[in-house]
Amino acid sequence: MTCKFLIDECLTPRLRTLAVARGHVESTCVRDRGWQGTLDHDLMQKVLAENFTLVTNNAVDFRGDGPDRPGGWHSKTELHCGLVCLNARDGIDLDMQRAMFAAALDLIEELQLDMVNQALELCLLEDATLEYVVYEIPATGGLNIIQVKPIPFQPYLDQVARGLI
Repeated sequence: MTCKFLIDECLTPRLRTLAVARGHVESTCVRDRGWQGTLDHDLMQKVLAENFTLVTNNAVDFRGDGPDRPGGWHSKTELHCGLVCLNARDGIDLDMQRAMFAAALDLIEELQLDMVNQALELCLLEDATLEYVVYEIPATGGLNIIQVKPIPFQPYLDQVARGLI
């Protein structure tokens, strides 16, 4: 599944390069579009108009308080091209962003995710495990979590350290 990712301004624009290298050639970032400082509801209109899959760590504004309590901009939209959230309790530095997004790209490929009306959320846990959850947003007929699973994160960090990501 090829996505057209829009990397939010809260993440490094380098993620765009990673997406393009992985075959998502129409991907871009808020900075390159000159959309820095755009209010979330206005950014959502641009996401919808151009069929972007949004990548952000500003998860609450776009998906609500979590898979079991949606309420953000994506949950108010009948049809969208998906949401990827990169989360960590204490924030994520540039290396962690690259590693987490590489893991997200692997998951989209391995699970053959069609991101339409889907959210893929990755959360770095305190024990350095990366957990992901895939769910429908907006939820149709109640919460529909498709999959929740931990995956090893250190191999991704090792790839970043070796300059492979």
